Amino acid sequence: MADAIARKHDPEYRGFASDNYSGVHPEIMAALATANGGHQIAYGEDDYTEAVQQVFQSHFGPGAEAFPVFNGTGANVVGLQSLTERWQSVICADTAHIHVDECGAPERMGGLKLLTVSTPDGKLTPELVDTEAYGFDDEHRAQPKVVAITQSTELGTCYTPAEVAALCEHAHARGMVVHMDGARLSNAAAHLGVPFAEFTTDAGVDVLSFGGTKNGMMFGEAVVVLNHEAARGLPYLRKMSMQLASKMRFVSAQFDALLSGDLWLRNATHANAMAARLAGTVRDVPGLRLTREPQANEVFAILPKDVTARLQKRFRFYTWDEETGEVRWVTTFDTTEADIDTFAAAVREELQAVKA
Repeated sequence: MADAIARKHDPEYRGFASDNYSGVHPEIMAALATANGGHQIAYGEDDYTEAVQQVFQSHFGPGAEAFPVFNGTGANVVGLQSLTERWQSVICADTAHIHVDECGAPERMGGLKLLTVSTPDGKLTPELVDTEAYGFDDEHRAQPKVVAITQSTELGTCYTPAEVAALCEHAHARGMVVHMDGARLSNAAAHLGVPFAEFTTDAGVDVLSFGGTKNGMMFGEAVVVLNHEAARGLPYLRKMSMQLASKMRFVSAQFDALLSGDLWLRNATHANAMAARLAGTVRDVPGLRLTREPQANEVFAILPKDVTARLQKRFRFYTWDEETGEVRWVTTFDTTEADIDTFAAAVREELQAVKA
């Protein structure tokens, strides 16, 4: 038997660039071990994928159907394709992940025209949707069909159930449908203090991308169909888009562990609390300005660029806006209070060095 591989990283290191940097939650790792061994039918005909349908239905209603996929970009592209014809378009915020962080996948792989709207806080409103929801039946314009929203948004803000319901009602009245990118859906639910269904199924969302990787899973997301009249072709689109896992049991078992109990809520609540702690710790540090109050697990602040450069040599995080100097810090399920205090002390130290 071969020896185990040597550890190649420092397990004590913590970064604040993304919740994708964290490892796998121990309960998820245990679920993977449980699902291992023996043979199970491939491509989703396994016992774990069958069982996880009931788990998703417990959160999103008896009509929900989940299609596990590999990653968030795949979930978004497959979900959006299921809602559109080739001549139709998608209205989204100009900060939306599908627009700025997916390397053109919706356009290149999905053949979708994105109609972007500038927003002050990452959230669309019915009025903002209407700036692009026009030209219906005009053969010269890509026909608006989908309103795509992100929960929580790329700016760390969360739509309330009432805001989602207003958008869905507005879109449906115009013959459009609503897709929700829920890469951090659990963080939004934890912030809002309501069940998933209250701001998805009950609010009128048609198709949802449900995120697992950012909330403690090793890999895997899911396209969740809430309105079967709006979506079609998911099994074929998933395969065609290279998102059909042969050993799907290992994606489904993770979702079972995450969603059957309260692991999803524990992880998201902790990540959100660490973001709030970070914001509270650095709020009054001279030379730093928080650009918005954190709602989920992201903190945005403006720092002098030289301070950012020095900090990034010690802790990995991203510059969000090169022009203004805004940076983004992300916390996750395994971020500790000590991690926050160490990082906040480094921020304070680097800012004080400017005055020295």
